[in-house]
Amino acid sequence: MKIVILAGGLSPERDVSLSSGSLIANALIENGHRVLLLDVYRGLDTLPKDPDSLFTSSASFSYQIPKEMPDLDALRAECQNGDALIGPNVLSLCKSADRVFLALHGGIGENGQLQATLDAFGIRYTGTGYAGSLLAMDKDIAKRLLRDAGIPTPDWLCFESKNADEQQILNTVGLPCVIKPCSCGSSVGVSLVYTREQLHTALSAAALWDGRILAEKMIVGRELTVGVLDSSALPLVEILPKEGFYDYQNKYQGSTEEVCPAQVKESIAQRAQELSLAASAALRLGGYARFDFLLDAEEQLWCLEANTLPGMTPTSLLPMAAKAQGISYTQLCERILALS
Repeated sequence: MKIVILAGGLSPERDVSLSSGSLIANALIENGHRVLLLDVYRGLDTLPKDPDSLFTSSASFSYQIPKEMPDLDALRAECQNGDALIGPNVLSLCKSADRVFLALHGGIGENGQLQATLDAFGIRYTGTGYAGSLLAMDKDIAKRLLRDAGIPTPDWLCFESKNADEQQILNTVGLPCVIKPCSCGSSVGVSLVYTREQLHTALSAAALWDGRILAEKMIVGRELTVGVLDSSALPLVEILPKEGFYDYQNKYQGSTEEVCPAQVKESIAQRAQELSLAASAALRLGGYARFDFLLDAEEQLWCLEANTLPGMTPTSLLPMAAKAQGISYTQLCERILALS
């Protein structure tokens, strides 16, 4: 097939996305497809007389994730796309392909905007549709749906960043708590807060990335994640940061140990898998996803959030879980493509 792989974008997770997109492109080429790896925000200013020549079956792609998050203001100035989140000629190239493989993380790639746009043009793509993407990306909406479905999730408070009330947070959620942007991934803008002084700093940090902020009760416990592929739950992965918590740098700079399958009781593993499938249904997800949990000292599982386009980088957790199930990286990409 002829496949456009959309990556990058105007998102704090664009570097992670470009790494995912590069590996996906290599895997699809290995599987015999012709691919075009395209930055959805940059696009292409001009097209050759034969746009089909942009698709390749022989190139090799790579992208190293920098330690620091991308400078999105500099990217805006460089591309001069104004308010447009989809670059020039992106949609026409997507329409010319047999499929679009979404390798985006955050931004329009996961909040449903891109999916709705592709739907409007009759373009077929991988992953969850626009409704499920929106429901999962907005952490406040997602947690409401999880709670209503009987899936344990830590207590929280959601508010506009400009209306942040520290005393209300202390009264409602208490300390310690976790402050995070309402609609970001990869732990962007996330802070662990133990004191009132830290709370003020954390709110300012989260507000840099989102106009809405979540204050969530901190659950102390083991970090687990569960991948879902084609309505089946994959083996659990336990995440063990060497220091601190599972933040942006620990995720992508090799500062974390992952154990798969996670060394937990069979009953806990089964429960986490059941909760993940239930969460997938509650949020209307499709194809594949990943769910993050904490396991506390009383062996209670708490679902933190859903990831509708999980990372596919060298350190990502979904490919690790798939491998433990006997599914290679190239097979995983092909399975995801087949579910589009």
